[in-house]
Amino acid sequence: MRLDRFLAETTDLTRSRAKKALHREEVRVDGEIVKNPATRVDGRRVVTWQGERLALVGLRYVMLHKPPGVECSARRGLYPLIRELVDLPKAERLQPVGRLDVDTTGLLLLTDDGQWAHRVTAPRRRCGKVYRIQLAEPLEGEALARAVERFAEGMFLEGEEKPTRPAELTMRSPQVAELTLHEGRYHQVKRMFAAIGHHVEALHREAIGPLILDEALAPGEWRELSAAEVARF
Repeated sequence: MRLDRFLAETTDLTRSRAKKALHREEVRVDGEIVKNPATRVDGRRVVTWQGERLALVGLRYVMLHKPPGVECSARRGLYPLIRELVDLPKAERLQPVGRLDVDTTGLLLLTDDGQWAHRVTAPRRRCGKVYRIQLAEPLEGEALARAVERFAEGMFLEGEEKPTRPAELTMRSPQVAELTLHEGRYHQVKRMFAAIGHHVEALHREAIGPLILDEALAPGEWRELSAAEVARF
């Protein structure tokens, strides 16, 4: 890896600012001042900037209990960003593994490992996502039976040319539904219930594939996944 890239990966410096730091003789490699940004470095070499030893961050995998009122986007809009909840170096590199709407709560995975994220989200892998839905009105009787059938068969949503993938709907109570999806379309849960004439008042994701939201995590709290949890995908 080039030295200027190494500096950008391990500090808050941009590539251009890293080159300026090199020119100011602030960087040492194995104890020697180095000014050439193209110098090759690896994990065996000792790189310091202003006397502080630097090390590559590596890949991170995070489980977060998303609270309402937080955006999963990369750019700030009207709400705080999800990455601002995670106190890790270079947190801006962490990307949500499948986003949740601003008002949706529950399990959110974040990582800077793009291949792992793809394994989790790729539709062909049929990684089920379990949601708890609070409905404005009860769903029961014949209406429930029809809804279960439509969700299981797949349904056309407004503006889309392909039906949804089969989804599993059950009811925990007349107004609390559990829905398992195997894809992630825009506002999909809310649009599916709207298509059967029901309004979603609250939406909470409980699980992604084999991972269930850690009940010890309060809204806004996070923890890193264990190696075994990462390997489940």
